[in-house]
Amino acid sequence: MRSGSRIGVAGRVNLVGMRAGLVGRWLLLAMLGVTQPACGATDDKDWKTMRESMLEEIQDDYRRSAGWTGLPSASAEVLAALRAVPRHAFVPEEVRDSAYRNHPLPIGRGQTISQPFIVALMTDLLEADSDARVLELGTGSGYQAAVLGELVASVYTVEIVAVLAEQARERLATLGYDNVHVRSGDGVLGVA
Repeated sequence: MRSGSRIGVAGRVNLVGMRAGLVGRWLLLAMLGVTQPACGATDDKDWKTMRESMLEEIQDDYRRSAGWTGLPSASAEVLAALRAVPRHAFVPEEVRDSAYRNHPLPIGRGQTISQPFIVALMTDLLEADSDARVLELGTGSGYQAAVLGELVASVYTVEIVAVLAEQARERLATLGYDNVHVRSGDGVLGVA
């Protein structure tokens, strides 16, 4: 994302490609008959308003933590990715109304979806280029993988809890993230 990348990749995310991906996901959801959120908010406008509020909170966290992280604000690319990924689709229905609050939420099996600020910060610190391939250990609900999927060529993610891996795989496929590849296994030991 930024020049002088510590991982040796340079360049910018193709925002046109990201927009095309969003249109494709919207068309897929429309064809599947998904026309409004499953609970809480009654239309996309409510989700968008909540998402924008979350992004403002994230920017506040960046400002407060700039002395430690060296990042006074989220990059435009990361903000665009967070804006594009429907976080409410990655949390259980019983906590969906809280999907855009800037804190972790339970996703089942004793696991949580990370706080949006942490997802943004980890993504920014990665400084990955649009042609990068990223390995993620701990898929969880698939939210971080989806955010990365908006920014890089390929994401390979490993989840030790088999049921979470399968749910994430199905969710990511439904949302059109064909560049995110989910495996079930222990990422510390490697997977074949």
